[in-house]
Amino acid sequence: FIEGPVWVEDPGYLLFSDVRGDTIYQWTPGAKSKPFLTPVYSGPPPEEPRGIGPNGLTLDGKGNLIISEHGNRRVSRMPLAGGDRELLIDQFEGKKLNSPNDLVYHSSGDLYFTDPPYGLQGQDESPDKELGFNGVYRLDPDGQIELLTSELTRPNGIALSPDEATLYVGDSRRWMAYDVQPDGSISNARVFFDASDIEGAGGADGMKVDSQGNLYCTGPGGVLIFTPDGKHIGTIQPTEQPANVAWGDNDGKTLYMTARTGLYRIRLNIQGLLPAGTR
Repeated sequence: FIEGPVWVEDPGYLLFSDVRGDTIYQWTPGAKSKPFLTPVYSGPPPEEPRGIGPNGLTLDGKGNLIISEHGNRRVSRMPLAGGDRELLIDQFEGKKLNSPNDLVYHSSGDLYFTDPPYGLQGQDESPDKELGFNGVYRLDPDGQIELLTSELTRPNGIALSPDEATLYVGDSRRWMAYDVQPDGSISNARVFFDASDIEGAGGADGMKVDSQGNLYCTGPGGVLIFTPDGKHIGTIQPTEQPANVAWGDNDGKTLYMTARTGLYRIRLNIQGLLPAGTR
């Protein structure tokens, strides 16, 4: 179950996670994928097969890879050049996080991330679940964590608009939008798009934004494309159901899609929005 793609501009390669295979892979154009980091999970073997490995990935613009460690229930940082992983956050108010899923940086240095229960055996019913909700958080550059909302059932993919004034969060089969305040908090929660009536497998999962503010969201039937005002204008359908996407290649006009067992890409006529830490 591959996830969390992110493009590294120099020297030009893609990293992506295998959540169930507990490996971060590196794919370079013209070459085969190879392990970049394995294993990631450091806990006891699960009683039943589940996603214990890495999930969402992003870059901080300082030569570091930021990892949602699904099974380890934490967010970590490691140099792209190799080295030890450093803990960024694994608790809220003294309680263990559920299983951090996806993340995005604001240009201020704030890291926004989602924390559903997918990495826990039994999910919400898991005896290991210490928090009574599934949250969306903001981690500031000083390491202080803020709970932004605890009202979503399955917060998943997360993205910021080009002007960073709007935060988008996938939740089950809908996408939410929030206004980002000057202090980094959010307000004005609203449904951006409800996909309950769209046929096809997959829920509201990973997403990215292009330079004009259009959203590319993995969801029922493929990668759903929305205008900034929430109009569904098309769907990209790879052979397998995609879980996440990332912009890549030198001109940023290739959309990479991680879909179950395969990595896919499609050339588009618009430039994507790279992670805030790299712009």
